[in-house]
Amino acid sequence: MENHRIFIVEDDRKIAQLLAETLRKYQYDVAIVEDFEQVTEECLAFEPHLILLDINLPSYDGYYWCRQLRQHTTCPILFISARSGDMDQVFALENGGDDFITKPFHYEIVLAKIRSHLRRTFGEYAPNQSERTVKAGVLNLYIERMELQVRNNVVPLQKKECVILELLIDATPKVVSREKLLEELWDDQSFVDENTLNVNMTRVRKKLAEYGIQSSIETVRGAGYRFLLAPEES
Repeated sequence: MENHRIFIVEDDRKIAQLLAETLRKYQYDVAIVEDFEQVTEECLAFEPHLILLDINLPSYDGYYWCRQLRQHTTCPILFISARSGDMDQVFALENGGDDFITKPFHYEIVLAKIRSHLRRTFGEYAPNQSERTVKAGVLNLYIERMELQVRNNVVPLQKKECVILELLIDATPKVVSREKLLEELWDDQSFVDENTLNVNMTRVRKKLAEYGIQSSIETVRGAGYRFLLAPEES
C-alpha cells in the first residue's frame, strides 16, 4: 500500500522543514511548496491525500488558495496559523478548510489530526460508497476519478471539464441552460466573464474530438447546450 502524501504550504521554511522531517519519520510522503505563485499547479502535480496550509502567505493568503484547491480536490485541508481569533477559524472553514491548528503547536496534535482526517477520508472510517459513474454510449465518466473512458482510452479531465460533462450527459436529451452551468461551475457568477464558459466548453469539445467523439455538444442558441452522440457512438 502506498504511503499517504502530504503537501505543505508554509512560507516559514524552518517550520515547513521541521514538519516535513517529522511526518517523514512516520512514513508519510511529503512535498513543500516551492513557488507561491504556483500553489495549485504544484499541489495537483503531487496529488496529495492531505494539505497543510498556512494563512499568511506571499501574494495570496491561504483562504484564496483553499478556494482554488477546492475546485480540484476534496482531500482534507488543515489550516496551520499563528492567527488564533474565532473569525480566522470561521473563515478557514467557510473557505473550504476541514480543521484549524494554532501555532505554536505540538507535533503530536498535528499528527493526531492528520491521522484522524486520513482515517475518515481514506481509512476504516471512510464512507463505503460506490463510485459515481455516468454513461453515454461509448463514454463512461468516472466522477471521483475525474476520468473519461472512451472505448479503450482513458482521458484525464480537469474539475470543470468533469462537471460540464456530468451535467450534459445526465440531462440528455434535454438542454442545460448557461445559467445552470455557470451556477454549478462558479460560486459567484457576477465575476465570471461571458466568454469563460465558452472557453471551457471549447476545451471539452476539443478533448472529445481528440478521441474520435464528434459533434457531441450542441449549442442551442438562446438556451444553452445539449449533449448528442452520433449513431455509431451510441
